[in-house]
Amino acid sequence: MSVTDRLREMGLELPTPFSGGNYLPAVSAGDLVFVSGAGPAKPDGSGFVQGKVGADVSVDEAAAAASLCALGNLSALQQEIGDLERITRIVKLLGFVNSAPGFSQQPKVIDGASDLLISLFGERGRHARSAVGVAELPFNIAVELEMVVQVA
Repeated sequence: MSVTDRLREMGLELPTPFSGGNYLPAVSAGDLVFVSGAGPAKPDGSGFVQGKVGADVSVDEAAAAASLCALGNLSALQQEIGDLERITRIVKLLGFVNSAPGFSQQPKVIDGASDLLISLFGERGRHARSAVGVAELPFNIAVELEMVVQVA
């Protein structure tokens, strides 16, 4: 089953790629594609999931937001490479969590993105990863995610 079919089966759609600022959503270098940070755009188009995780946003809500970030990354990838089936490996995720003081469950938050990618890509979705807590993120978004993928 294709990634597009799996997305459809899961009731998910890729958002419109976000572009704002003086950067590209994704850049290819050889067989690697580096995807810029994506925030958790709400599927209804009403903005982003915002707030401090551990204060304003629960771990479960933040994990769901991380999966929205992954969808945003995939949207940028599709725009860059044309077909998500070209992805041979999700190589690395770098997740940033807008953390309240004392919050230390960043890996559980980024699991939302990891779980989605493994559901969509199977073994080729398994990746290296970092989950980092930060004091602030742009626009007060709860989570931001970068991705590096290998393509054929």
